[in-house]
Amino acid sequence: MLLTFMWVIFIFIVIQRFMELKIAKDNELWMKERGGVERGREHYKWFVIVHGLFFISIIIEFSYRGFPTEQFSLVLFTLFLFTQLIRVWCIRSLGKFWNTKIIISPEFSLVKKGPYKYVKHPNYIIVGIELFIIPLLFGAYLTAVIFPILHVLLLFIRIPVENRALVEAYNIEK
Repeated sequence: MLLTFMWVIFIFIVIQRFMELKIAKDNELWMKERGGVERGREHYKWFVIVHGLFFISIIIEFSYRGFPTEQFSLVLFTLFLFTQLIRVWCIRSLGKFWNTKIIISPEFSLVKKGPYKYVKHPNYIIVGIELFIIPLLFGAYLTAVIFPILHVLLLFIRIPVENRALVEAYNIEK
């Protein structure tokens, strides 16, 4: 029963990510039709690769180690649900401006509502937390160490590119 529940959670997460990619693609088209310009295209493929490998890594580790039924953690599951709420809050706060790519248009004002009122890049924080919590739910400890580190390394590239684009478009301070 628990194993089935865990597969349901995993499939839910994968479907959620594909739905988010669809939302991002629709938002990308909407932004570009209104003069939006993509930045950081050269590093975007690494996000796709890392996030794809993340799910493969969980499956490999989960399959290799198995899943002892006594391992399920209600605390981790609750944290996972909490991160999902904040993730949705991030996406809804940006609305049509939310994307997995960096797409900027100075024709629109910078969104500073929801979590973006308090933190500059809340979605990146949530993704980093998820990359730690989700593997732990499945007992994929190696994945829980490697992928948050890869995420941070990618952010060392992405955030400066995004910040430069925001400064150029909106004349804001870094």
